Amino acid sequence: MAGQEALSPVPKRARTNGSREHRIGSTYNVTGLQLTDHTLTVPLDHTGKSPGTIDVFFRELVHRNKKDDKGLGYLLFLQGGPGFEAARPTELSGWMKQASVYFRIILLDQRGTGSSTPITSDNLPRQGSPEEQARYLKFFRADSIVRDAELVRHAIVPQSSSGGRWSILGQSFGGFCCATYLSLAPEGLVEALITGGIPPGITQPCCADDVYRRTFRRAIQQNGKFYQRFPMDIERVQHIVKHLAQHPDGGVLTPMGNKITPRSLQLLGLQTLGFSHGFERLHYLIECAWDGDSLSHKFKKEFDYWSSWDTNPLYALLHESIYCQGAASRWSAHRIRESEYAAEFDAVARATSGQPVLFTGEMVFPWMFDEFAQLQKVKEAAEIVAHDADWPTLYNVQRLEENTVPVATATYYEDMFVDFELGQVTAGHIKGIRQWITNEFLHCGIREAGVTIVERLLNMSRGGILLR
Repeated sequence: MAGQEALSPVPKRARTNGSREHRIGSTYNVTGLQLTDHTLTVPLDHTGKSPGTIDVFFRELVHRNKKDDKGLGYLLFLQGGPGFEAARPTELSGWMKQASVYFRIILLDQRGTGSSTPITSDNLPRQGSPEEQARYLKFFRADSIVRDAELVRHAIVPQSSSGGRWSILGQSFGGFCCATYLSLAPEGLVEALITGGIPPGITQPCCADDVYRRTFRRAIQQNGKFYQRFPMDIERVQHIVKHLAQHPDGGVLTPMGNKITPRSLQLLGLQTLGFSHGFERLHYLIECAWDGDSLSHKFKKEFDYWSSWDTNPLYALLHESIYCQGAASRWSAHRIRESEYAAEFDAVARATSGQPVLFTGEMVFPWMFDEFAQLQKVKEAAEIVAHDADWPTLYNVQRLEENTVPVATATYYEDMFVDFELGQVTAGHIKGIRQWITNEFLHCGIREAGVTIVERLLNMSRGGILLR
């Protein structure tokens, strides 16, 4: 594809233990695991065109009974997002329980999140003007995350372990990062395991419009299922929407200073419609919405809790850019909603006409930077990012078509966030990919059945499950 030359080489070596670049922190225990904290200083810009460094934090996990086992491989977990830090383990459970049988697990806080020079709505403006803030944000996408990961690999994986290579496991956006890794540095990989995260549109300059056309459609289907499960909530949600629409300020303020309006109320679908037990969680929230004639404090506080824009603004700032490699998204979700799904997602019109009010899914809208207090601080930078067309290439299609790294995926047929059909087009470009296609799980399958999924993907990757 055009622009493949934009994929610059990955740095080959980071200084090892004891240097100023790699700092080994505390070692401690949680139930079943020994954990060691690490911090690595890496370039802000891996191409070397812009100066500066940032710190990347990662945590090394090993089964408490295997901490002296030199035969364990290394597994890098790539978190979903973008803009979210890795999990903070409190015990050995879930997918880690199975993975720890075979690996030392590396939990990476992707740059800009957690303890990896985090970007917040308070510190981003310190980068300077909105234009300077937007330029800074461009260093926090999958291509930079993968280059960070390569420096981490060189710093901690010994040559005695698969020749210094490691395995990677990517969930959701982490799966997108896996595809970028296979494009940039396949020589560093033993295998790639992907759960709910085959990226769409890897041959396109920007596939966001295609993504949102399909994910809006899937959101409509999930709304139908929700109201079929909980028909009593149709009238309850209509009542909330009418109350908000009639409010003199167009909505009500939450304890965090966010404004619940009819359209921001619809955002509750992001945390509920596409996850196991999400319907139940949404139902119980709606159930506690009222305190007399006003929205309850509990409801407003829960709205804040479910909205991570204040603690993880990178998600809102960069979400549409994950679909861009040479073109601007131009607020794709908002444009597609207004031009193709306006009637379906007009909350006030549907409430007043007696129709079920539909919740939205994984979409970011420009008006969120007016209605959420912390996002207001970075509104101008967000606008610049949305209209920026100068995005580096994320995928090398030729390299993917010549891939020799074993790739195994759990592909969810009813995934509300990662479209199945668009993912199948991409899968056709990855040589040797093996897919477990199932409707048994939603997007969060690894959270529901992590042991089963990790074991099956490893068997697929390593030939334990034969081709047939």
